[in-house]
Amino acid sequence: MNYYLDVLKKYADFSGRARRQEYWMFFLFQFAALIIVAILDAVLGTSPWLYLLYALGTLLPNLGVTIRRLHDTGKSGWWIFINLVPVVGFIWFIVLLATAGQPQPNQYGPDPKVLAA
Repeated sequence: MNYYLDVLKKYADFSGRARRQEYWMFFLFQFAALIIVAILDAVLGTSPWLYLLYALGTLLPNLGVTIRRLHDTGKSGWWIFINLVPVVGFIWFIVLLATAGQPQPNQYGPDPKVLAA
């Protein structure tokens, strides 16, 4: 849960680096929250308004942590647009997000594993 809250505290921070664990834990909590909000939306009969409100409210933190995750692998945030390439782009993007970060400082900052220890 701390990973989710830490990402939300860095609401629109696109600089620096994010560890794999930070990204994937945020993704897990975000996915679970979206499912819960969708169910709540259906039960209340407000579909899709609560879902859209939550998704839009967390769009910038989601983009921020994704770009920081790309920075950890030494890639520019512009690599997010690899998703526009049909099928192969999405697969390559997942590979980038799952790849271990560079252990040494890079142009985006020091290794976040060292900072966390």
